[in-house]
Amino acid sequence: MSFHPGQRWISDGESDQGLGTVTAVENRFVSIMFTATGDMRKYAIANAPLTRVIFNEGDIIPSHEGWHLAVHHIEENSGLITYSGKRLDNGEHAELKEVMIDHFIKFNKPQDRLLNGQVDRLDWFRLRKDSLNHQYTQQQSDLTGLIGGRVSLIPHQLYIAEEVGSRFAPRVLLADEVGLGKTIEAGLIIHQQLVTGRAKRVLIIVPESLMHQWLVEMLRRFNLKFSIFDETRCQEIANSAEEGETVNPFSAEQLVLVNLTFITEHPDWYESLIAEDWDLMVVDEAHHLDWQLDNASMEYLCVEQLAQSIPGVLLLTATPDQLGHESHFARLRLLDADRFYDYQKFTEEETHYTEVADAANALVAKEALTNEQISTLQQLLSETDISEQLAQINQEGNAQAQHDIRQQVLSQLLDRHGTGRILFRNSRNTIQGFPARQLNATALTLPQQYQETLEDFLLSDNVENLQQSKQAQYLVTPEMLYSLNGVEPWYDFDPKVDYLIDLLKSLNKEKVLVICAHAQTAIELETALRVKEGMRAAVFHEGLSIFERDRAAAYFAQDEDSAQVLLCSEIGSEGRNFQFAHHLVLFDLPTNPDLLEQRIGRLDRIGQTQTIQLHVPYFEHSPQSMLFQWYHQALNAFEHTCITGRAVYEAFSETLNALTFSAAPAQTDIDQLIQASHQKHLTLKAELEAGRDKLLELNSSGQGKAEQLVEDIAALDCQTQLPQFMFQVLDVFGIAQDDKSDNAIALQPTEHMLSGNFPCLPDDGTTITFNRDTALACEDYQLLTWDHPMVIGAMDLILSDDIGNSSIGLLKNPALPAGTFFIECLFTIEATAPSQLQLNRYLPITPIRVLVDKNGNNLADKVSAEVLDQQLTPVKKQVALQLVKALKEQVSPLVAKAQGHAEECVAEVQAKAQARMEEQLEREFQRLSALKAINPSVRQDELDFIKHQQTELANYIHKAQLKFEAIRLVVVSN
Repeated sequence: MSFHPGQRWISDGESDQGLGTVTAVENRFVSIMFTATGDMRKYAIANAPLTRVIFNEGDIIPSHEGWHLAVHHIEENSGLITYSGKRLDNGEHAELKEVMIDHFIKFNKPQDRLLNGQVDRLDWFRLRKDSLNHQYTQQQSDLTGLIGGRVSLIPHQLYIAEEVGSRFAPRVLLADEVGLGKTIEAGLIIHQQLVTGRAKRVLIIVPESLMHQWLVEMLRRFNLKFSIFDETRCQEIANSAEEGETVNPFSAEQLVLVNLTFITEHPDWYESLIAEDWDLMVVDEAHHLDWQLDNASMEYLCVEQLAQSIPGVLLLTATPDQLGHESHFARLRLLDADRFYDYQKFTEEETHYTEVADAANALVAKEALTNEQISTLQQLLSETDISEQLAQINQEGNAQAQHDIRQQVLSQLLDRHGTGRILFRNSRNTIQGFPARQLNATALTLPQQYQETLEDFLLSDNVENLQQSKQAQYLVTPEMLYSLNGVEPWYDFDPKVDYLIDLLKSLNKEKVLVICAHAQTAIELETALRVKEGMRAAVFHEGLSIFERDRAAAYFAQDEDSAQVLLCSEIGSEGRNFQFAHHLVLFDLPTNPDLLEQRIGRLDRIGQTQTIQLHVPYFEHSPQSMLFQWYHQALNAFEHTCITGRAVYEAFSETLNALTFSAAPAQTDIDQLIQASHQKHLTLKAELEAGRDKLLELNSSGQGKAEQLVEDIAALDCQTQLPQFMFQVLDVFGIAQDDKSDNAIALQPTEHMLSGNFPCLPDDGTTITFNRDTALACEDYQLLTWDHPMVIGAMDLILSDDIGNSSIGLLKNPALPAGTFFIECLFTIEATAPSQLQLNRYLPITPIRVLVDKNGNNLADKVSAEVLDQQLTPVKKQVALQLVKALKEQVSPLVAKAQGHAEECVAEVQAKAQARMEEQLEREFQRLSALKAINPSVRQDELDFIKHQQTELANYIHKAQLKFEAIRLVVVSN
């Protein structure tokens, strides 16, 4: 290389720096000033990654003053070039020295980069080509948005997510029983809406106690970074505004998480919240929204006003509608006020749902239909003649044929009647796969120290004052009450500690999860196990950062060099999945039945392979003992899921509290409470069973579609295309990879990375896995799927930059004469449209490959990209420059011919996209129109949106254009 001050060079590795100017040549170094960015670089002359920029006759060059020169003549003097020609702005003859060329000129078009000798490695070109092909495949996939969650493939959850998430502005009530995964269903729906572009801004409203759980669930399971907004954050953003400027704090984020109390107690911030545009609102624990015919709570009114302005609404509640029709009606009213406007009319409509459910039950039970049931089915499905099908159902014959006919009739019922489109409810009666529970209760003697502490507290004031005191929360956790004033550590005399040590020893390294109410108890338990027996334990509590919690959970989850026991505070029941463990120790008991079920739910999950062993140590003659008796004898809450727990607790909480705060409650009073609670439990349970809507449950569980979704996603998980592609990406970008023993790879940034901002790669590295089971067991691992932001971000990084868009390869083929050359061009057909229109489903960014010989003939169909890739070898930089110089004049005309070949494909791709769009949307429009005639849960705006979509998409498809993506010069060598 020969450098002279004033020459113009471009950086091969930093083309976005624009044109650089040689400012100094000293000994073995050259200094280049990149005026466009203000950066100065110093390179060793012998291996400088630079390319001299020399234009040719006929080129158009921009001057730094803003005018352009059409080059007619080139002259070089003392290493510097002067271009002469005609100015395009006034037609006058002019000269332009190379030092006066516009600094901001960039060579990122494939042809320009090739002709200026800026060529990338062959593997970069392959990576760009593979990115285009994978992008094309994924944009058409029906599974987009469903595969990216760190969740088990549970059929009913995936079915609900697919059914609801694929709708325009879904408005539904998710009412699965406790433990069936409403939060996961909501997360999958949110994720699908965001990934597919149906929604951009999401608002989640939850009770304050669930804020952290939702934040962690959305981040760890779905890679969604929600921001918590409270009084402090809103005030900080408002205070940062300049004087006289009005700032809405909620404009700062797209994904926002607030608690229900915050919006009801801060009217100013509520006004700011409602002033924003949101696409989707999610409200958890929606049964807290109190509503009566003549009296609505502030919480209900706030959510109602938001629901009127936000297109998509998801309400979550596990409370069955049978425990309060008014409140159930009120929740449905939030979703569709036009349909659910009158409570009396709603209750009348409910009676018809019973008729539908009875008819469905008869079909499901495979019993012969009575004349009354046949008549009911004919009335319910009067728009089609099903008399022949109904007659065949009662005939003796082929069992498979009978089954198929029943399914056909049932499918019509599911689609047309009840609240199936607006309400989804699964129960453990219909969902299989839950483990059994076995209670192992141990009564222990209450230590004297605790006895004295409890008596001192209970006799210190009247009951009303005691119940309001801070110490009241410690009544069932005596170690905490003792610690307020006690001298010696409680774990030195508490028999529960020895009980736990003996249990761990007896289980011979089997994993044990221990949950207690308070973080301090968990921390001090770890100290006791370590000091007394040298046992290794992981601790998990709210005082740890998310990273520290992940590390603790991973230390517990791994097989080798791990902790046998994980000691959790109440936060341990916040949505983490520990189903690889089968032993749960309830070190104390919560006073709320829902909390008890949440604790057990850490292990009692679909996919749990063994019976769950519940170990419950409790102190005799103490509040713990009474609570144990109430849970076990009144609710049977340990060995069975207690769906009546909340209602029974609300009915008897005052009596329960009064007995808890009594210094010496009579056993007869306790027995009366247990008997009354048990009777209430049985009554409610019978009502719930009698009121079960089988049709609703069948619809919510997916009826076969769910199992197919699981199979499709499992098949995709097993494919090797994604790992192969991502290893290719990691290699090209220079990211260090270290295999781990458990289907995982540790990634670390390096000094030689192609980009300093590789998506989802922290400065201290991360660990990835492509295996779903591994990711579920190790929550600090990232589960890579086609939906993961690292994968999507990497493709965006490649395709939005010039990475691999210009390359040269040598082809060793004895059948071809040396010096023969080909030009391989990659184009895409694409159109830009608002994301909610879902254009890519019908017209994905479509790659077009063209391979031309020296005569301009297209050989792409005869020579596949895979075959060509295998035969090409890379060229050195100097050889590449020589080849470009020799073939420069022939390249441009051939590129024009390649573009002509690609343009011939545009009309055909547009026509197929148009036909696919019209066929799919028209089919959906006809289905929903027919459904709306008999099922009012289909909203008119859903139908209107389909028609709007058809019109707009036709316009955008018509405007699709060809884009030049990449070029590769292939030269035959000896």
